[in-house]
Amino acid sequence: MRILAFAFIMFAAPAVAHEFWIEPTNYQVEADGSLEANIVNGEEFAGVKLAYLPQSFVNFVLFAADASARVTGRPGDTPALQQDPVVEGLNIAAYQANNATVDYETWEKFQNFVDHKDFGDVLAQHEARGLPLENFTEVYSRHAKSLMGVGNSAGADRRVGLETEIVALTNPYTDDLSDGFQVQVHYRNDVRANAQVEVFEKAADSQVAITLYRTDENGIATFPVRAGYSYMVDAVVLREPSDRLVEQFGAVWETLWANLTFAVPD
Repeated sequence: MRILAFAFIMFAAPAVAHEFWIEPTNYQVEADGSLEANIVNGEEFAGVKLAYLPQSFVNFVLFAADASARVTGRPGDTPALQQDPVVEGLNIAAYQANNATVDYETWEKFQNFVDHKDFGDVLAQHEARGLPLENFTEVYSRHAKSLMGVGNSAGADRRVGLETEIVALTNPYTDDLSDGFQVQVHYRNDVRANAQVEVFEKAADSQVAITLYRTDENGIATFPVRAGYSYMVDAVVLREPSDRLVEQFGAVWETLWANLTFAVPD
């Protein structure tokens, strides 16, 4: 089902948007090939490649069919993922980063972020909780996945245990994509209905178009894809932090960023 409650293209993402994703050097490899992928932090599908640093993540795992394998490496390795596939078929890389924080000196900066991610009337909630409009902290975590095809690339994406997660309902390497690509957005044990989904489309020359969609009542978003392009899908949860996070970080808001990358073959 196509969910076009709204969809529009932006060619310059707001400065408040900072994505975090897994970007394979090759989205498809031969059956006897190896997988390589960078962990990237940036904007508009371009950014800084981060090294393999065990102290930076909670989990970094490869999944395929019913099997899985932890991503291992030497501290400082770039690309961060350099490993044999789990099995032939669709391999799923999943990465959960440690919590980090961002400080806001003014409400205006936070409101720009709230507007871009379409969280609604957060100011009313903020004021109702008696929080300051200046000099406050947000704690955030990253929950990233990437789909890589090995050999026949057969298989399906699935939930891998991230607290918030984007699951592809389409295999980009084997399925008919003429009716678009479907993803389902999850938060804990529920699907996220009426949630904003941001889709980044990167051409071979690295030009990027950004489109916004909304999920339907089943948490599903459908969007068109094109051969020879790579894609990043992003969805963010905003919530009040737990007492533990308040004590640890002094945060008044928490965000959880779900991300999924894949490519469409030529």
